[in-house]
Amino acid sequence: MRYELYYWPGIQGRGEFVRLAFEDAGVEYVDIGLLPAAQGGGAGAVSECLHAGASGQPHFAPPVLKIGEEMISQVANILLFLGPRLGLIADDAALQRRAHGLQLTLSDFVAEIHDTHHPIGTSLYYEDQRDEAQRRGKLFVQERLPKFLDYFERVLAVNAGSEAYLVGGAHSYVDLSLFQVMTGLRYAFPRAMGRREPELPALVALVDRVGSRTRLASYLMSERRQAFNPSGIFRHYSELDG
Repeated sequence: MRYELYYWPGIQGRGEFVRLAFEDAGVEYVDIGLLPAAQGGGAGAVSECLHAGASGQPHFAPPVLKIGEEMISQVANILLFLGPRLGLIADDAALQRRAHGLQLTLSDFVAEIHDTHHPIGTSLYYEDQRDEAQRRGKLFVQERLPKFLDYFERVLAVNAGSEAYLVGGAHSYVDLSLFQVMTGLRYAFPRAMGRREPELPALVALVDRVGSRTRLASYLMSERRQAFNPSGIFRHYSELDG
């Protein structure tokens, strides 16, 4: 089965949540946005995909996953599909629903992280909304960041299967996604995370465990892993970092 991932080149973005699942599972995939235009890739191919392209169905935003004739959009929806196929969630309907709910919560978290630096509109530069961003960032660090992190710390603490995992007693795609959010937060809010992490031992342990998985560790050290940068979801602005 050929997996094709459509996402903008140059940033990790939301496409990284899908890449981590493929890389951890050791499954080959084609990252269309990173291919040269001469090979049918690049931003133009992603844009064409969003505007229906060969599928005939438009998509609101990437990532989009193509498998055969099927096109799937939205991170949580893609991972809901891939999880059982890649061995990244147990073959248990209740656990799969639980994982999907946690992934949707992470999607909400990611949206709030993004809006710290673009609280007014994505069409404006950060410099055009700096004052509003500082106000939003202060409240995020004081209120929303601890609310989300404390929630996931509690999920790990009460997991009946194993406190090392978010769902059941085994590694899942939700662990990978939380790893991505935590590492992104360390890049964007290093001071705030430095203060919070001593109170989050289970989350810190999860990040260490996931990051040391053989295939994932190899990916993280490779050129395939795009670096966090000032154009992505996770952006570091010192004045927003508490």
